[in-house]
Amino acid sequence: MGLKKLDPEALENQLNKGALWAVTYGDLMSYLMIFFLIMFSFSIGKTGAGSNATPAEKKTAEKVDESLANIQTVFGGKPNQKIIEAAKKRQAEENMAQKLDEAIKSQDLGKNVQVNANEERVQLVLKEAVLFDSGHAELKPKAFDILKEIANQVKAMPNEVVVAGHTDNIPIHGGHFSSNWELSMSRAYAVLKFLQDQGVDPKRLAGIGYGEFRPVADNATPEGRAQNRRIDINLIRGTSAPAGGETKAPAPAPETQ
Repeated sequence: MGLKKLDPEALENQLNKGALWAVTYGDLMSYLMIFFLIMFSFSIGKTGAGSNATPAEKKTAEKVDESLANIQTVFGGKPNQKIIEAAKKRQAEENMAQKLDEAIKSQDLGKNVQVNANEERVQLVLKEAVLFDSGHAELKPKAFDILKEIANQVKAMPNEVVVAGHTDNIPIHGGHFSSNWELSMSRAYAVLKFLQDQGVDPKRLAGIGYGEFRPVADNATPEGRAQNRRIDINLIRGTSAPAGGETKAPAPAPETQ
């Protein structure tokens, strides 16, 4: 008895008929994945979008939003432009922090200038020695170059900028200032005014003086007091200049070690 020769195309059709269930099963799994991702994003949103959310919760919520936007695009949906713009803004903030860090290293200022970045802000910590003479609030000429570089990077961003002044706990006797508070505020203003003169939109700027009350080191030692005499320049993440010239209360600068 001779063997019946099957046409290759007919054989392939026969095999595919038995696998049609896999197509439906794959679609079902895809829809279930999207469904659970949406449920997960709603759950994250309840904690990540609230005013009491921690930076880590906010970061998780942002990443979930970005993932959902990517999935939406892959499946032919219209991407959420707000999420895309927020992601671009965060990347620009990271790039700015990296450029400032490179500029500081190129000028051999690593001992006196430090760049810190977290989920809430990009912070530059400048020690007194690089900006001011002891007990004074006039900027040193050698401070101009690094402050110009900071201004060039900051003015390209829409974020609010908070300049905070700090001192050690040694009381002031005589001179132009009656207290460490007054000195810290005057120094913050000097840096703030310099940034404005370099083209940073004044509606984005705020200044605050903490005096001796936000130390990052022990005031009992000369080294600790030197660390406490500083200026913090904070680029607040996820913010922009308020409309109509209204000024928001500046967020308190975090303590840095």
